[in-house]
Amino acid sequence: MADHALGAVTPRHDLRGVLAIRRFRRLWLAMSVSSIGDWLGLLALTALASQLAGGSYAAQNYAIAGVLLLRLVPAILLAPFAGLVADRLDRRKTMIVGDVLRALIVLSIPLVGTLWWLLVATLLMETVSLFWLPAKEASIPNLVPRERLEAANQLSLLASYGSAPVAAAIFTSLAVVSRLIGQVVEYLGTNPVTLALVIDGITFLVSAAIIFFGLRDFPAAVPSAGRGTVLGALVDGWRFIGTTPLVRALVIGIVGAFAAGGTVVGLGRTYAGDLGAGEAGYGLLFGAVFLGLAGGMVVGPRILRDLSRHRLFGLALTSAGLLLVAVSLVQNFVIVIVLVLLLGVCAGTAWVTALTLLGLEVEDSLRGRTFAFVQAAVRVALAAVLALAPLLAGLIGTNRVTVGTLQIDYNGAAATMLIGGLVAATVGAVSFHQMDDRAGVPLWADVKGALRARMGQRVSGRSLGGLFVALEGGDGAGKSTQARMLATWLATTGLEVVLTYEPGDTRIGRQVRRLLLDNGSSWLSPRAEALLYAADRAEHVASVVRPALQRGAVVVTDRYVDSSIAYQGVGRGLTAHDVARVSRFATEGLVPDLTVLLDVPARVGRARLNGPADRLESEPEAFHEVVRDAFRELADRSPHRYVVVDATGDPDEVAAAVRDAVRPLMVSPPDEPVRRVRSAADRTGDREPDKTRTLPAVDR
Repeated sequence: MADHALGAVTPRHDLRGVLAIRRFRRLWLAMSVSSIGDWLGLLALTALASQLAGGSYAAQNYAIAGVLLLRLVPAILLAPFAGLVADRLDRRKTMIVGDVLRALIVLSIPLVGTLWWLLVATLLMETVSLFWLPAKEASIPNLVPRERLEAANQLSLLASYGSAPVAAAIFTSLAVVSRLIGQVVEYLGTNPVTLALVIDGITFLVSAAIIFFGLRDFPAAVPSAGRGTVLGALVDGWRFIGTTPLVRALVIGIVGAFAAGGTVVGLGRTYAGDLGAGEAGYGLLFGAVFLGLAGGMVVGPRILRDLSRHRLFGLALTSAGLLLVAVSLVQNFVIVIVLVLLLGVCAGTAWVTALTLLGLEVEDSLRGRTFAFVQAAVRVALAAVLALAPLLAGLIGTNRVTVGTLQIDYNGAAATMLIGGLVAATVGAVSFHQMDDRAGVPLWADVKGALRARMGQRVSGRSLGGLFVALEGGDGAGKSTQARMLATWLATTGLEVVLTYEPGDTRIGRQVRRLLLDNGSSWLSPRAEALLYAADRAEHVASVVRPALQRGAVVVTDRYVDSSIAYQGVGRGLTAHDVARVSRFATEGLVPDLTVLLDVPARVGRARLNGPADRLESEPEAFHEVVRDAFRELADRSPHRYVVVDATGDPDEVAAAVRDAVRPLMVSPPDEPVRRVRSAADRTGDREPDKTRTLPAVDR
């Protein structure tokens, strides 16, 4: 028996699937350790700055402010150069050198023990971090497949922000631990902050060691094809960001998302006081923002995972702005907490979606400069919001509005949030307009369709207990061959495997197939063609696919819903949304757990065809190239369930890639005998029992 068999189906967006990728897992471990060091260093440096400033209350606050300000200065001055380094130099070496330098700098702070060196070291550490971050961000898209990038970004953000509570817990416990260690090493026992800085330095060294020893095969940056000089390369990067509508909209949107969250943080204490919630309320408000951010980063994209990522970004950002407006208008603290939590979810969803789109849309030679620019813009926006929001709130002051006998207090904090929310919502709407890739399709209809698809998958797919794999691609891509090879391999694992195809693998379907593919049916209109495919699919799902999944079998189908979207929705010029909606009705929302796109250029696929061409195969090459582009667009929009395989090579090599795509959905084999591959005809009696099922000789 083979090493894998079906157990619980693992979704394509599952975080464990990304961590199964060795190179990404090691980089993620390094960035997690490094992030803990960053947060621990921030806590230790602010605490030590307060101690070194002396007894004056003002001096202590000025010292802490100096530390925080110096963490922002490098991003404003050096971000473009940091991005250029990420695009020009070896990113692995950049991260290793950066971690070692940060370790040496932070370990020098308690040795020197002066406030001036603490401030200088803070500036140096943040400068080095500015080079480390874009090298890391620009490398992630090279470590994971396109369909895994969103989950990889979720884990990356989880490492960056989720490590803050871990660092806080470590810092809090050091008061006790330092006394125990001080009995052995007296120097470390004199001050818990000293021990925190030592641990901070160690985390950077551990991160460097993980990258040095564990990522020797790390991909290098693609050399830039732009101007040869440093200034020329910087100009190329800035021009790309400024003249590319998608990237420009993403950058503007990201700044808007962080500005919305920063407004709540900057005004949280004042607004909590205005609502009578006090210090405890401020703590709840602060925690709700970051809890929502974490939730949005981890689960936000899953809620509408079948919605275009371009639309999801604009929708999440606009929703964050509108929620901030609602926060400013509501005077009930409990409702405010709920709204702030949702605002954080929307901002977190926008952030992880933006990172994914940047990784997919920006070529590798420009990715470092783009991410560096984004990091700088975010920091500048946060600094501006945290500084200007309280100032504006103070200028507006306290106000009491009287309407008849009703008196309403509406102070500067609420008014500033209202202004910020309106600005964020406007930015979101502009970003949505610039990025909308489904013009003509109403947003609400698109959202409802995505929700239906999600509910359909949950009810009709995974809960049935089986595994549903669809092979898609243009004519001549090799789907029939690969479907047979995949089904044969799956059968060796001890599973019941149902091999099927569309159109025509039912009694009714064979009659529909003759109408659809007969060259004499040239009179068939595109809408009638789409409806006939949907009719075949409805019968196919009801009599073949769904019963097999309910038994816990693996279903491998040659073509499914996406073929109709590509051929009839796009190729025939119908609305893809309408074709998808008809197919959802026909299938009751059943979505494959995995769709493998066998991608070949149209001319290559057509050259493989043998025998007389059917009605669709007879279409000109331009038609089939449009269909190919439609399939690739579908894969980009649904990376959680799509794997794109280059099918131009040897069939055995393609089969190995298909098996690699299916393998993450499988766990240890159950203890049961091997079953054979079964066709739909074997179960329904559509063919004689002694006849073997064969797929059509021509690969569809």
